[in-house]
Amino acid sequence: MSSQSPYIITKVESKAKKAIYGYNLIEEDDGVLVGISGGKDSFALLDVLVRLRKSLPEKFRIEACHVIAKDMPYKADEVFMKEYCQENGVNLHFREIEVQYDKSKRQPACFICSWKRRKELFKLAREQKCTKVALGHHLDDAIETLMLNMIHHSSISSIPPMLSMFDGEISIIRPLILVLNSELKKYSELKEFPGEVEVCHYNDDTHRELVRQLIKQTTKLNRSARENIFRSMGNVFPDYVVPNIGKKKNLPDDDYREVT
Repeated sequence: MSSQSPYIITKVESKAKKAIYGYNLIEEDDGVLVGISGGKDSFALLDVLVRLRKSLPEKFRIEACHVIAKDMPYKADEVFMKEYCQENGVNLHFREIEVQYDKSKRQPACFICSWKRRKELFKLAREQKCTKVALGHHLDDAIETLMLNMIHHSSISSIPPMLSMFDGEISIIRPLILVLNSELKKYSELKEFPGEVEVCHYNDDTHRELVRQLIKQTTKLNRSARENIFRSMGNVFPDYVVPNIGKKKNLPDDDYREVT
């Protein structure tokens, strides 16, 4: 183990703890279902929760699930999943779905696949009496989503640390929401987590990659730009943002003029 290894493990765990307590993500006797996609983020999430299960005062149960999309060109390292979960006392579930992607429709394959995977996770969560579904999204995912929604949907919205679903029956939680993508890469390299056996060729989001490059440029202005963009979502001054414009009463459409 390198001299760097204790530092990155401590840093990621510390940020996960901060998120768990700061956003009240996990409580006593919670059943937490961890969605494992097969990528570094979800393996790191599972590993962090397994480690924190031993140290946090709150006692909680961990279940893990990998949803297999039978009709999509993607394959994860299922052997590693089974071995890891068996060694760490985690019940591992496999579920299968069919995405039935139709190229003629405007919805992207990733959106449909993600929605159907999540639907299956909710179903399993109910079966296993889990009140929390944990996903491996990190800080970079959150700020990329924020900027994409601003650019494409003119909304300030992102992926929250916790989202209550079905009238509070189940909540989606993101314990790694304060962790940088670069930190998760180091963590996963240290732990020697495998990558995908076969990467889905639909996973080519050029818009998200362009936003990543845009965010990278902001770090040239401020090395803490990523963290600052993230914090800005919780630091809104209502009196100093532009509200939705409303039409003046009794004013014809053609009377709206640009002031020169």
